[in-house]
Amino acid sequence: MTSNRKAPIAMTIAGSDSGGGAGIQADLKTFSALGVYGASTLTAITAQNTVAVTAVHELPTEIIAAQIEAVITDIGVDAIKTGMLSSSAIVETVARELRRHGIANLVVDPVMVAKSGDPLLRQDAVDSLKSLLVPLAALVTPNVPEAETLTGLKIQTGEDMREAARQIVALGARAVVVKGGHLSGPATDLLYDGNEFTEFTSERFDTVNTHGTGCTFASAAAAGLAQGKSIEDSVAQAKAYVTEAIRNSYPLGQGHGPVHHFYQFWSA
Repeated sequence: MTSNRKAPIAMTIAGSDSGGGAGIQADLKTFSALGVYGASTLTAITAQNTVAVTAVHELPTEIIAAQIEAVITDIGVDAIKTGMLSSSAIVETVARELRRHGIANLVVDPVMVAKSGDPLLRQDAVDSLKSLLVPLAALVTPNVPEAETLTGLKIQTGEDMREAARQIVALGARAVVVKGGHLSGPATDLLYDGNEFTEFTSERFDTVNTHGTGCTFASAAAAGLAQGKSIEDSVAQAKAYVTEAIRNSYPLGQGHGPVHHFYQFWSA
């Protein structure tokens, strides 16, 4: 039986993780696991594993722009997620192309540091991210250190998270979810849409297998938007998916192992 229904399509604009746990690889796994067709625009190639990022090669901005153009003009997209953009020039290129194509369902994951602690965003690119990309976002998904960098605040409490969320929305984003995994207690993420705060809380797991959690969360939220879900329902989907992917993770490598993106389909 055939159908004319078009599958939901999401594109990730991010760096490659040779270890397969984060970046483009994590994004495409997440899209697939959640029933969304995944396309990609590669911004940088990293030599990376569970322990460290040992090398980074940025792609030319004209190649990045060409990838975006190729996907959007033929396949089309229902949502886009950005991850590692690394430089001010790349941020500027991506923002220009997204404005040109009128992308509404944009999830911005302000990737700044790898799980290993290695930097993935140059300092000079932070201002470009804040001024050019965040204002285009339907949703921004910073963790606590990233929210601190975006706002200049020190975040230690729930009220600190709320103030950071207010400031990020004030930059022009439609909504922000500040992820609380770096704080103590239950893992509580805070969504703010400019009017209301909504909390999403899950249990905290005693595991080192958290490589790629940020990429996976943002991609799961983008998948929800591609499927026509509201921002709140998309964040709820992301929270539930990441929680179970961590719960079902398994040891891999000698450092921070990845979450299990396909836990629904096969057991580790």
